[in-house]
Amino acid sequence: MTEIRAERPEESAAIRTVHQQAFYPSPNEAHLVELLRRAGRMAFSLVAVSDGLIVGHVAFSPVTIVPAPAMPRRALALGPIGVLPAYQRRGIGSRLIREGLETCRESGYGFVVLLGDPRYYRRFGFVPASTYRLSNEYGAGDAFMALELQPGALHGVEGLVRYAPEFAQAGC
Repeated sequence: MTEIRAERPEESAAIRTVHQQAFYPSPNEAHLVELLRRAGRMAFSLVAVSDGLIVGHVAFSPVTIVPAPAMPRRALALGPIGVLPAYQRRGIGSRLIREGLETCRESGYGFVVLLGDPRYYRRFGFVPASTYRLSNEYGAGDAFMALELQPGALHGVEGLVRYAPEFAQAGC
């Protein structure tokens, strides 16, 4: 049985290993998680634990919108998310996403954005962020997606979504 829970301080090395293996040979995602953690920018950091082993991880970090909406909105970026290769295709990543989104919703965040494969993320309710007139600094097109966590959270919001500066520092 796999448990999903908040990461603990002593698990940073295991989380790094998850991202190193999940994104091999790229070190960028593992480095990004470390930078976000050091900067105190992870709003939520969840792990998947199977038989005492950390087998998956997902991070959520704040984003801003430029120009700032007249009414401030609390928003997060989902990612990176990684699962050890030997544990992939078992639904662990989906559970991390679903439970992470529910944690964000319960904490009062209005919406979540991500950069990822539209075919995969549609199953969670994500749609192209352009639907809401949101753009991104990476020129990601339909791979830049958004999900309202609170009904109407994106009503009247438009602009450029800016990720935490650690994303650029990590090469993501």
